[in-house]
Amino acid sequence: MPSRKFAEGEVVRGRWPGSSLYYEVEILSHDSKTQLYTVKYKDGTELELKESDVKPLKSFKQRKSGSTSSSPSRRRRSRSRSRSRSPGRAPKGSRRSASASHQADVKEKEPRREILQVKLTPLVLKPFGNSINIYNGEPEHMERNDVSLKNKQERVILSPESSYMATQYSLRPRREEVKIKEIEFKEQKLVTKGPAPLETFQVTTPQRKDLEFGGAPGAVLIMLGLPACLLLLLLQCRQKDPSLLSFPPPLPTLDELWETRVCGIYLLWFFVQALFYLLPVGKVVEGTPLVDGRRLKYRLNGFYAFVLTSAVVGASLFWGIELCYVYTHFLQFALAATVFSVVLSVYLYAHSLKAPKDELSPASSGNVVYDFFIGRELNPRIGAFDLKYFCELRPGLIGWVVVNLVMLLAEMKVQERGAPSLAMVLVNSFQLFYVVDALWNEEALLTTMDIIHDGFGFMLAFGDLVWVPFTYSLQAFYLVSHPHDLSWPLASVIIALKLCGYVIFRCANSQKNAFRKNPTDPKLAHLKTIHTSTGKSLLVSGWWGFVRHPNYLGDLIMALAWSLPCGFNHLLPYFYVIYFTVLLVHREARDEHQCKRKYGLAWEKYCQRVPYRILPYVY
Repeated sequence: MPSRKFAEGEVVRGRWPGSSLYYEVEILSHDSKTQLYTVKYKDGTELELKESDVKPLKSFKQRKSGSTSSSPSRRRRSRSRSRSRSPGRAPKGSRRSASASHQADVKEKEPRREILQVKLTPLVLKPFGNSINIYNGEPEHMERNDVSLKNKQERVILSPESSYMATQYSLRPRREEVKIKEIEFKEQKLVTKGPAPLETFQVTTPQRKDLEFGGAPGAVLIMLGLPACLLLLLLQCRQKDPSLLSFPPPLPTLDELWETRVCGIYLLWFFVQALFYLLPVGKVVEGTPLVDGRRLKYRLNGFYAFVLTSAVVGASLFWGIELCYVYTHFLQFALAATVFSVVLSVYLYAHSLKAPKDELSPASSGNVVYDFFIGRELNPRIGAFDLKYFCELRPGLIGWVVVNLVMLLAEMKVQERGAPSLAMVLVNSFQLFYVVDALWNEEALLTTMDIIHDGFGFMLAFGDLVWVPFTYSLQAFYLVSHPHDLSWPLASVIIALKLCGYVIFRCANSQKNAFRKNPTDPKLAHLKTIHTSTGKSLLVSGWWGFVRHPNYLGDLIMALAWSLPCGFNHLLPYFYVIYFTVLLVHREARDEHQCKRKYGLAWEKYCQRVPYRILPYVY
């Protein structure tokens, strides 16, 4: 084991993270496992540094006294700055006496000894990008304008309005003889106005350097591939033998795919949900802070919209309206929803061209194709109507439940049953419970990546309006033509698995959301955290000490429970589990990359404390 180089209590120089500057620190402790030193700066900031980032004091003193590498021009610039600050400098144009000139020459010959005092003063900065304090390995998806302190000094000019602030530290050298009051006055002046000789730049919405999904080429493939994949899935599910041996299914004619009446019914569904969204019921809450400090307001009435929709569907059944029409025209409904999502995406991109820069999404890139896919504008609104927030929960998610109910009725009609099968009841119940839980906890949607980071483009429009209602209901659609008898003992095991997944999912998300809102909540005092240099903390106990993404684990268990009632005769009902696993692995890899870049040493320590990512005992 390597020996310690510095002792506890020793005063040394420590490098400030993200820069090449060293400052006086005190060694508090040393971790023999990670070989990290816990140090304390003069302003009380405690950080963990590698041994290579810690230097003894005398190495800096020797370098200062023995260095002769400064160029004459650099010394002249240094002298001119010193004269401009000197209170004893004679006015410009005045004649100097010979004695004064001689004294000045003598002073110039003497070695100049200047003591620089480093004062760490908190400087209030707004976060770049529309983000909030995100913990537990879910980073703020934003990028700061990193400026090298070696080459130039720059100061961010920010507006003072802030209900949400992040604290950084401004490092300013000051001469020992300057009065403390004068320093504080100058610092206050610098924060509000900024010094004249320093360059300034306007804070703009940061653009992502690393584009997801392979950039523009990947976006094109996904936009073409997802509708084709959906069509093949539904066609395969209608076949008597939906196995891989009978793939691909025979393609229908264009007349079988498009029907104007179906398109009208889908538009009616969409605008009825929009009407429910505009009803003045439910509480109004504020969203996360935007770049300019504003908080958009959202009305939480998704559960009320679900109740009203249930009443309308119940009345339709009472009046004898044939809901099985949706089953017999399922392909047409899927195509109508796809066309509508494309038209909506075109409108969203055109609408974003008029949006100010501070309202653009942090994920936008400036590339037309990629921005059309990922979404250019963060919160597109028509007046107070938030298009993204509405589409996230209303037409697609509530439509998913209606589609499942239609499949239950179709199973009874096609198979001539007096009651739905146990497998169909389980699929409907599990997914109904999932949707109701999402609508009941609607406020939690405001802190998800879809709302605070991703723009509203084809990706979310197609996902919310098409992918969710028509692929998440694949198990129910499969059971209509491929019945599966399920025994009660096996059903009990599946129910227990579903409940286990839900408990993990809901408890982990509740713990995360409570910690996001108020990390100092006394109810969370028992949780252990790791402090980071950004001022945030990472949870290392509770559900978030078990695995790094317990919410993903719970979601994955529930997805498996939805597919098990369909049996093991074919792979098709397990498409959702396979797709969801790929999606979660992609999200987890993205989160890991972002956290490692943002939190540095604190993230490495967190990974040592919580080595498992999504599944326990699988590294």
